[in-house]
Amino acid sequence: MPDLRWRNARLSPVEPKPRLIALTGATGFIGQHLLRELPRRGYRLRVLLRRPSVAPLDCASAVVGDLARPMNMAAALADVDAVIHSAGLAPAMSGTPADDYRALNTEATVGLARAAQRAGVRRFVFLSSVRAQSGPTAPHVLTEDLPPRPSEAYGASKLAAEQGLAALELDWVALRLATVYGPGMKGNMAELVRLARVPYPLPVAGLTARRSLLALDNLSEAIVTALSAPKPLRRPLLAAEPNPLTIPEMIAALRHGLGRRPGLVRVPESLLRSLARMAGRSEMYERLGGALVVDAAALTALGWQPRVETRAALAALMRGS
Repeated sequence: MPDLRWRNARLSPVEPKPRLIALTGATGFIGQHLLRELPRRGYRLRVLLRRPSVAPLDCASAVVGDLARPMNMAAALADVDAVIHSAGLAPAMSGTPADDYRALNTEATVGLARAAQRAGVRRFVFLSSVRAQSGPTAPHVLTEDLPPRPSEAYGASKLAAEQGLAALELDWVALRLATVYGPGMKGNMAELVRLARVPYPLPVAGLTARRSLLALDNLSEAIVTALSAPKPLRRPLLAAEPNPLTIPEMIAALRHGLGRRPGLVRVPESLLRSLARMAGRSEMYERLGGALVVDAAALTALGWQPRVETRAALAALMRGS
């Protein structure tokens, strides 16, 4: 009887090559996480960079270019299955001109998407923001069915980018992210972590407004869900964990990760606002003290399942830092 082992091996199907993803913003807070996480999910990454000196090691290839001038991106996007666009100008407490947001968050995004369309890219995943849907606070639960009403230049620039994507003949999805937290974060959540670390009671027990959050691990799941959706998307999707927390609950979870009690006391809100003003934290107080609750039912309907629970993830963040 002939030995069929060699012949069967020759006839076995060839393993498909992992999908190639072009990633912008790989040196940023979210981009660095995706650079580590997506290869574990079986994706190959091509990083689009502004400077060759910051090329990360954990990628299939790196291409240097200027996203503000993405006209000649054919080589960078050759054979790319999808683009994850995480680069952009982050929200600032003050001082950033609207023109900068428009140039870097709107015009560069739409220009890159046009280049992706020309290159035949299958899907464009834009990391937008809940601030394209609303201001820093909202009196009602946010859904994609509500008309977007950004109140600041940052959110307006993200919304304008989404509108630019909608005008193209390209399958796209804009993930409107709630506040993302994890190692290396900046902004208000970093300030909250700093407060949780101080060895004193904090006078915030009376804050009752809830805010939606999104851990880096859960963001990765959302992006993989967007990449894997079998049908065209061409829409924004809000992304947030299902259980919004109050500021006292966030601090309690953070301090639990440090092995400490919550250490929270209740003071009148007027006094708390005055204390924040004296400490130069009035804007932070107004943003964190107001409600911003997101309903991510549409993303969940596509199969998204958060990997980590919010309180546990906040505690783990403190144990790992």
